[in-house]
Amino acid sequence: MGVSRGDVCLVSLGPTLGSESKKTCHCLVFSPNEMNRHIKTATIAPMTTRGRPHHSRTACRFQGRNVQVVLDRLRTLDKARLVRSLGAINRKTMTDVLGLLQEMCAPQQGITGRSSGSGPLRCRGETR
Repeated sequence: MGVSRGDVCLVSLGPTLGSESKKTCHCLVFSPNEMNRHIKTATIAPMTTRGRPHHSRTACRFQGRNVQVVLDRLRTLDKARLVRSLGAINRKTMTDVLGLLQEMCAPQQGITGRSSGSGPLRCRGETR
């Protein structure tokens, strides 16, 4: 299935582990179109009509319903899991989603780990 950034698809998320979503649900594709055209995976964020507002979620309307794009549950998955396309979100919502992702991934002051100019990122416990 061909997909574009901003498409909403019905996606089969199982099998999973722990607190991961275990069902077929609406998901927003946010991987760049260049990736969507050339690789067999897509990066998605689940959407929900339930749950409390949280700073890692973007509220929007899709198909006449109030939904949240759940950016704390991102997944990259094989496009074979995309059941069917349901439509697309509007440009403003996609801009909000990408802005929040950028904010979530930005370096923070006072947090140990990689900062600009500190050399290569290493996993905890990894030695040179």
